Amino acid sequence: MKNTLVIDLEAEKQEILKRYRALLRACKPTLQKGDKKEIRKAFDMALESHKDMRRKSGEPYIYHPIAVAQIAAEEIGLGTTSIVCALLHDVVEDTEITLEDIEREFGKKTAKIIDGLTKIAGVFDYNSSLQAENFRKMLLTLADDVRVILIKLADRLHNMRTMDFMPRHKQLKIASETIYLYAPLAHRLGLYAIKSELEDLSMKYLEPDTYKFIATKLNEKKAERTLFVKHFVDPINEILAEQGFVASIYGRPKSIHSIWNKMKKKNIPFEEVYDLFAIRIILDSSPEHEKADCWKAYSIVTDLYRPNPDRLRDWVSSPKGNGYESLHTTVMGPKGQWVEVQIRTQRMNEIAEKGFAAHWKYKESSNDNGLDQWILKVREMLNNPEANALDFLDDFKMNLFSDEIFIFTPKGALIQLPLGATALDFAFEIHTDVGAKCIGAKVNHKLVPLSYKLQNGDQVEIITSGKQVPKEDWLNIVVTAKAKSKIKSSLKEEKRKIAEGGKETLERKLKSLKITYNTDNLNKLSYFFKLTSTQELFIAVATGKIELKDLKEYVASEKEIENRGIERNDGQQIEALLSKVKGPESDILLIGEDLQKIDYTLAACCNPIPGDDVFGFVTVSEGIKIHRTNCPNAAQLMANYGYRVVKAKWNKQQELTFLTGLHIIGIDDVGLINNITKVISGDFKVNMRSITVDTDNGIFDGSIMIFVNDKEHLDNLIKNLLEVKGVTGVTRFDA
Repeated sequence: MKNTLVIDLEAEKQEILKRYRALLRACKPTLQKGDKKEIRKAFDMALESHKDMRRKSGEPYIYHPIAVAQIAAEEIGLGTTSIVCALLHDVVEDTEITLEDIEREFGKKTAKIIDGLTKIAGVFDYNSSLQAENFRKMLLTLADDVRVILIKLADRLHNMRTMDFMPRHKQLKIASETIYLYAPLAHRLGLYAIKSELEDLSMKYLEPDTYKFIATKLNEKKAERTLFVKHFVDPINEILAEQGFVASIYGRPKSIHSIWNKMKKKNIPFEEVYDLFAIRIILDSSPEHEKADCWKAYSIVTDLYRPNPDRLRDWVSSPKGNGYESLHTTVMGPKGQWVEVQIRTQRMNEIAEKGFAAHWKYKESSNDNGLDQWILKVREMLNNPEANALDFLDDFKMNLFSDEIFIFTPKGALIQLPLGATALDFAFEIHTDVGAKCIGAKVNHKLVPLSYKLQNGDQVEIITSGKQVPKEDWLNIVVTAKAKSKIKSSLKEEKRKIAEGGKETLERKLKSLKITYNTDNLNKLSYFFKLTSTQELFIAVATGKIELKDLKEYVASEKEIENRGIERNDGQQIEALLSKVKGPESDILLIGEDLQKIDYTLAACCNPIPGDDVFGFVTVSEGIKIHRTNCPNAAQLMANYGYRVVKAKWNKQQELTFLTGLHIIGIDDVGLINNITKVISGDFKVNMRSITVDTDNGIFDGSIMIFVNDKEHLDNLIKNLLEVKGVTGVTRFDA
């Protein structure tokens, strides 16, 4: 027995060296003199410090840092400093080695990046916004050195690729965090390949059934697709070659996640998703001819195949904010189906694949880089000291994914804003003071209100007034994070002034009632008047909502008030609930049996029914709420409040019924409603609570709320409804 162990270790040693050599090969393009030595030194340090550690799968831990470094080199295209940092990214956190040691061996820059990476992995605690605080820290380091984020993305990608050995609740938490933040970040930094893979891997754990279904379907049709691509591409290749172009053309399947998004968005089955792949034409072209060459290739494609006039996207003339350049068009293929064609040069393709890292390479040539502007915006947002981390995260996330529109100032300068931005956003984009004093705008010389949604290419002039101050409802008008955070801080400042006045008034009134003015009494007062903070209390006094007579009522009932401040209670309550649920051996919450010990309710946002994949979420006031893992709010809850999530599963139980909704569409026909209700009430003995039907020129559109026993019951019902003549689609919807 002893012998095999020795041989195993020997084999592992060989494997580690093999992986290390593969890493060096991946770094080759960027290696300068002396770099190899640095990488070797980092590898030795990592190998030594992780020597007794193993991953969940039982493999030596060192496989992970090598893999992260490999992704950083190969898939993101980072240089030596980043490779060193990737190899060492876990040593400060997991081993005896300190940042000082690293600075001594590798210099200040490396130590700073590793510090950034270690901060991100900080401990999570019983505090809702700590997770959000961590992302905020991460973005702070992003503003210093983008490599921190890029290495973090490589780390996350490797973890997602090797998550099979993790416990299910960990998988859910990590996948939720990935889809909520890391995939959008990769998108924003222009790393499209990584973004798609992160989305697909998240879906593999969050929606395993749908994922398997789409993957199988894609596989079945692979040969057919390859043949189609060949027929489609051959004539294009011929003409490009005739005209002297050097180009490579290939078909690229769409990611599983994007196909699923399309199915959800358009409410269609897999068979009806027409663009399962895109054709990509990559031209070998010199910088001065790039634009002209792309348009020449476009004209060749559209001479062969008729384009859809609404589907031309020109990011060659005005690149996206993350530097993406490409020409997209959708054309009608030889067999009557739409095909998306993307045309770009090798330089553009490298930027699309490697995002940020490729930018530095071409930095000299690109004059005004959208990414740099974006990072400046991130810095601006981070410098706002007031922002609550969770608000910040939501605002920031909103700005990660949005497509841009281009707006002109009266003098013809170009300003980039996210899709859906309003005149008020534009005002704040120009300057905080212009935003705060804005009363209206002229768009293309016509007067419009603040809430006017801007269109691509609008020319906007802002009208201001010295009397104007930011209002609460402005928050519903703006979409950019910059405007939101500026309005919030102005409102806070305004509130603070009002509260100051209220504080003095309250102090006087309490004195006359012989009540000591101290924190304890202020907390009791806030609790009595059901206000969330002492500031709210001061404002209520300042605005006259709380008068002397109300304070006298408080004095009268003071004897009955519990002696506790409202704020301290929440945390304790949650802790108590958590320990009660998790029990001594951290068991799974079983739902559906007569649970005496715990109070749970089913969340209205996703109406879970037995058989759904679910988790419990501990709330302060309403006990435990059960959500589906694919609930629209789940990713956010798991990413931000991971510690409040409890594993849960359904228990086989006596027949209970649960309310859920079905959306039915079809072709309106005599007796259709009758046939539908016959299936529901007659064949399935299911009770209906409500039914709303709308018919519009022969199209039937109905929503039915029904009581079912469990998921299997519901799936069978849906299958039978789809067999009713005239019904074309049945989907479950959340209340």
